[in-house]
Amino acid sequence: MKSIFPILLIILVLPFSCNMTKEKTIQNENLQKATFAGGCFWCLEAAMEEIDGVSEAITGYTGGEKENPTYEQVSTGTTGHFEATQVLYDPKKVKFEDLLERFWRQIDPTDDGGQFVDRGSQYRAAIFYHNDEQKKLAEQSKADLEKSGRFDKPIVTPILPAQEFYKAEDYHQDYYKKSRRQYKSYKEGSGREKLDEIWKESEKEDLKSKLTPLQYEVTQQCSTEPAFDNEYWDEKRDGIYIDIVSGEVLFSSKDKFDSGTGWPSFTQPLKPENIMEQPDPDQSGRTEVKSKGADSHLGHVFQDGPDPTGLRYCINSASLRFIPKEYLEKEGYGEYLKLFKE
Repeated sequence: MKSIFPILLIILVLPFSCNMTKEKTIQNENLQKATFAGGCFWCLEAAMEEIDGVSEAITGYTGGEKENPTYEQVSTGTTGHFEATQVLYDPKKVKFEDLLERFWRQIDPTDDGGQFVDRGSQYRAAIFYHNDEQKKLAEQSKADLEKSGRFDKPIVTPILPAQEFYKAEDYHQDYYKKSRRQYKSYKEGSGREKLDEIWKESEKEDLKSKLTPLQYEVTQQCSTEPAFDNEYWDEKRDGIYIDIVSGEVLFSSKDKFDSGTGWPSFTQPLKPENIMEQPDPDQSGRTEVKSKGADSHLGHVFQDGPDPTGLRYCINSASLRFIPKEYLEKEGYGEYLKLFKE
């Protein structure tokens, strides 16, 4: 007599498997698509997958007439396809505008003959919209980039309706992870480093118009404001301190103490992952404190603080913005209200 165990196992497992499949489908229904071409799709895939809220970035081909093209066919530049990246993202966590901003930073939008060292129609940059809202937002972001004056030539990147997207060969997927050394070598030699210079310089000009002269000197030029003559050295209200440039959460009033130095002092960061510590470039032996996201100079950390850490984060008021606890919800930092409940 044959055992009925395998049959029972299938019966028991099937409902569970169906539920898992259904749950996965429901989760995928919450994701939206965005499609971009920006030269070599390895680099664009890597940049997009860094974004919180992006579920996956897939390398592939779009914009041409041939069905199921291969890399060898597309690379000839005769199929009409773009090397592209399709992004699956959760609109509750990341906006399409954020994807557009990341896209513009990966390309030379004034080049219609390819991107950097990669020449040919298959390496052209483009935005492929999936609906009218994406089209509207893409056109607005392109117009804003043109007005910004960051580039001294016209912005020529086209905005096109999405077409059939064909997934590239497996060895092209997550290439930046699977072939790290080759990817790093390619990217460093591709000519993309000029983008960092363009955006960094233009962002500094933008900051000059948004910050006070003192805030700019402290955060961007590592200056130090006067002791006992700054905004928060004697601030005693409950609340949190964020980066004046980026809004990153840095410190809490719960960890603030009077150090007698005339600058805001804290025993520890509220979010250590938003803080960088490094030897001060002035070779004084001090440890400089910077914000991770905005790279703002904040101040220094010393080993002469009180319990519980024994540390003193001596921070410039000019690098901070204080949000009192009663405004946390309104300012979008409601999750930190629990710190101040009795």
